[in-house]
Amino acid sequence: MTDRLPRRIGGDGDGPAETPTERLLREAMTARASRVTATSLRPAAPPKSRIRRLRPVYAVTVPLGLAAAMAIGVLTFHGEPVARNEVPPPAATLTGSPSPAPEPTGTPSPTATPTDPGTPGGEPVTEAPLADNPPTGVPLAEGSSPSAPRTTGPPVTGAASSYTLRGVKFRVPAGWRAAPVAADRVCVLSPGAPADPQQNWSQSKCEPYGVLVVAYNSAEETEGGAWPTMADLGSESGWGHQPNCPVWGRPYTPAGGYSSVGAPVLTKDIVAGKTIDKTQWQVTCRPGDTFTAQMWGLKSDQVYVVANGLKAEYQPALVSILDTLDVSGHQPPTSAQANANAVTVTVDGLVTGQQVPNDGTPTTFSVTFRNTGRTNYPQVTPVVVAESYAGGQPTVRGTLERQDGTAWTPVDLNRRAVGKPDVEGSFALPAGQSVTLKYRMKLTKEDGAGVMPVVAEALLIPAEGVPDVLGERSVPLRVTAK
Repeated sequence: MTDRLPRRIGGDGDGPAETPTERLLREAMTARASRVTATSLRPAAPPKSRIRRLRPVYAVTVPLGLAAAMAIGVLTFHGEPVARNEVPPPAATLTGSPSPAPEPTGTPSPTATPTDPGTPGGEPVTEAPLADNPPTGVPLAEGSSPSAPRTTGPPVTGAASSYTLRGVKFRVPAGWRAAPVAADRVCVLSPGAPADPQQNWSQSKCEPYGVLVVAYNSAEETEGGAWPTMADLGSESGWGHQPNCPVWGRPYTPAGGYSSVGAPVLTKDIVAGKTIDKTQWQVTCRPGDTFTAQMWGLKSDQVYVVANGLKAEYQPALVSILDTLDVSGHQPPTSAQANANAVTVTVDGLVTGQQVPNDGTPTTFSVTFRNTGRTNYPQVTPVVVAESYAGGQPTVRGTLERQDGTAWTPVDLNRRAVGKPDVEGSFALPAGQSVTLKYRMKLTKEDGAGVMPVVAEALLIPAEGVPDVLGERSVPLRVTAK
C-alpha cells in the first residue's frame, strides 16, 4: 500500500508528508522571519502634529485552497512547530544611546591615607600636630622662629594625650611623655630626652630635656624655699634655685658660677582665660655654653610652667602645653584666693583678649558687685585698676573715669604703691543686693602694645590693718598700638 502523500524531502522517513504547497508556504514564512532585525524592534516614533489620514481598508477575497494551506502552515503535528525557522536570524545589534553605567551598590573602597614621612614605618599620624606658633607676647627661645613649622623638630610618633595634675589638665604633645617628679609637679619629657634623665643629671629630673608643670594646692607648699613662685618671676636668678648649667646632652654644675645672666624679660599673656606672667632669662655658664630659661606663672591659681635649656625646635610643643592648660578643676591655696568670695564681681563690656586701642578712644564698661553672702556690708569700696604689662611697665599712662549720676569722676587707673585705696565711691551692700558702676577708660600712645589685665575688686577697708578683698575679677586685654 502506498502513502497518500510523499515523504518529507530530506527527512528521516518517519515524519509526515509535505506537499509542494506546504513547502512553498514554509519557505515564504522563513524568508519573512529572516527580515526581522533590531531596527524592526524599536518603538514606533511618536505622532507628529499632523495626523496622517488612514487609507480605507478593502476586503480581499482569498481562495479557499490558499486559506486552507495557510491554516495548515500554523498547525502542529507530533508536538513540534511546522513553521519553524531553519536558519536562525542574526543577533540583534542596538545602535541607540548606550545604557547608563549602574550605580555602585556596595561600600566604596577605602581611600589610601597619606602617611607622615617622618614617622617610623610610614604609619599615619593619628592626630594633627599641635600649635606651631606661640601666643602673642610669649617670646621664643633663642634661635627659634615664630613661623617655624612643627616638622622641623625630631620625628614624632604616637598621638597627643591628656594629663591631669591636681585638677590641672593639659595636652602632652605627640611623641612626648609625662614623668611624675613629686606630688605637686610632673615633667613632660621631649622625644629627644634620654630614657632616664636622672642618669644624665638634671636639677629637677627634667632640665634640659622637658617642661616642668607645677601645681600647688596648699599654703605650706608655697613657703619655706619652694620653687618656683611668683617672686622668682621677678628675680634675676629666679629661673633656678641651685647652681646648674642645663646644656642639652651634657648638663653640669658650674664650678665658678656663671659668666653672665641677662636681665629678666617680663611679659604677660592670656592662658586659660586668665593673665599669665612670663619671664625669660639668657644665661651663659661659660663661653660657648648659653641657654634660655623660661618660666610662666598663674598667680591666682599657683600653677607654674618651667623650661630651662630646652631645644629651640621644641618651642612649638612647649607653647602647645601652655595653650591647652585648663585650671578650672584645680583648687589653689587659700592664700592665693580672694578671701571668702563673699561678693561676686562681674564685668560687662570687657572680654578676655579684647583689643583696646591706645589712641585715646574711650572704652566703656560696667562692673557689678553682688553680695552673695549673709553679711550686710555698710561700706564696700570699689577698685578698678590696670595692672602693669608690656615687659613689666610699672604704670599705665591712660585715664579712668567713673560715672556718678550725669558726671564723670576721675579715679586712679593704677594701684596705689603705698597707703590704702581711696574710699571715694564706696557704697552699702546688704546681703543679696547688688550695685553696678559704669566706667570709661582711655589709653595713650605711651601705653605700648601688650597684654594689660584690668582688675575689679570689692574691698572692705578697716580703720587699721590691711584691706580685706571680698571679691575680685580680672580681665586681660590686648592693647593695640595705633
